[in-house]
Amino acid sequence: MRIGALEAGGTKMVCAIGDESGRIKEQKSFPTIDPETTLPELLAYFKDKEIEALGIACFGPVDLDKDSSSYGYITTTPKRAWADTDIVGYFSRGLGVKVGFDTDVNGSLLGEVTYGQAKGLGDAVYYTIGTGVGAGVMSGGKLVHGAMHPEAGHMLLRVREDDPLPDGVCPFHKGCLEGLAAGPAIEKRWGKKAAELGDDIRVWDLESYYLAQCMVTTTVMLSPKIIILGGGVMHQKQLFPLIREKTSELLNGYIKNSRIDDMDHYIVPASLNDDQGIMGCLKLGYDAANV
Repeated sequence: MRIGALEAGGTKMVCAIGDESGRIKEQKSFPTIDPETTLPELLAYFKDKEIEALGIACFGPVDLDKDSSSYGYITTTPKRAWADTDIVGYFSRGLGVKVGFDTDVNGSLLGEVTYGQAKGLGDAVYYTIGTGVGAGVMSGGKLVHGAMHPEAGHMLLRVREDDPLPDGVCPFHKGCLEGLAAGPAIEKRWGKKAAELGDDIRVWDLESYYLAQCMVTTTVMLSPKIIILGGGVMHQKQLFPLIREKTSELLNGYIKNSRIDDMDHYIVPASLNDDQGIMGCLKLGYDAANV
């Protein structure tokens, strides 16, 4: 099939053409400005591409309930210009094809489960640690939506006593994962962006302390077979051994399981060269066309 893919992010929109094998034939990025400016540009990109379906993995919050009158909408997003935007309806009407739709992080997880290192695993979790923190969850071979969709970036953590930014930066919660561990928190705490702090062990010791708490909560609540960590902050590869070590310390021998004991293969970096989101969109589009 010839499938369109739209990875709709808060900073940029990545459009691509590919097929159900995950092969990306072409792609192009557009800045995320406002619906009136950006959506017509995206529609024009896809118009002459002769696609048979479109998959969208979108920043949110979004409405994923197909029985809801606002299914396919971006809802109460902090990007105010995009609130209450019917993104699925816009492309469905404009292109006349079926549209698969999910969150951006579920899209990345779907890419890893379909084409990447989580292939064949029906129980997996994907976190993106970047400008924000989001989580995609698959349980029993199905992406988890629930009442809306997981917002695991806002789980509450124990704040370390020596943290110079104990309240974090989240405007809603003091001491949540996103507020303490996302890129803006790192920059505010240390005065530099994560990419400029690679040699400062203080930075990554504290960051891994918070991410390890997230790993433990994820393990005991969701029991995944693999946890994948992507996003800009996780380009700091020195984080992984620190997170694994602290996760083991916090679990303290409570769980005896061969997958979890093998931390090097349990908590892992994304494997698809940052194309996991687009590849997940291809799968969303394929599934929508073959329901």
